[in-house]
Amino acid sequence: MQLLIRAPDIAELPALSELCMRSKAVRGYDAAFMEACRAELSFDPRDLASSQIAVAARRNAVLGVAQVRMAGDEADLLKLFVEPTALRGGVGQALFGWAIDTAKELGAQRMTIEADPDAVPFYRRLGARDAGLVPSGSIAGRWLPRLFVEL
Repeated sequence: MQLLIRAPDIAELPALSELCMRSKAVRGYDAAFMEACRAELSFDPRDLASSQIAVAARRNAVLGVAQVRMAGDEADLLKLFVEPTALRGGVGQALFGWAIDTAKELGAQRMTIEADPDAVPFYRRLGARDAGLVPSGSIAGRWLPRLFVEL
């Protein structure tokens, strides 16, 4: 069955936020860490107007989500999460392709990614290059790898 990439409905946002949490938890983080990340991993209805969001689905099952926001002539990949049961099945790669295409359509020259350290190899395989470290938006004192893709 083919993977469908589509826009989300506002009613799906809470479930998509929980998908992000489940996907992040696969990395083995404890409950306190996960709770500290909740706001950053959640969708707000205003995100539908301020960014582009895509849902990856097969039949009626939502398998992943991605979010891109423009900042000047750059796009930021804010979220890309895959349902744990669908990891390594091509969903992440399809969503990354959607993010690249969307960023280009919006006129971006580059797409930046603030990645979980465990996700860096995935992004590198898809052509992202290292661009230093940035402070975490959720955990004080934690630094995250920053990557970019020239478009």
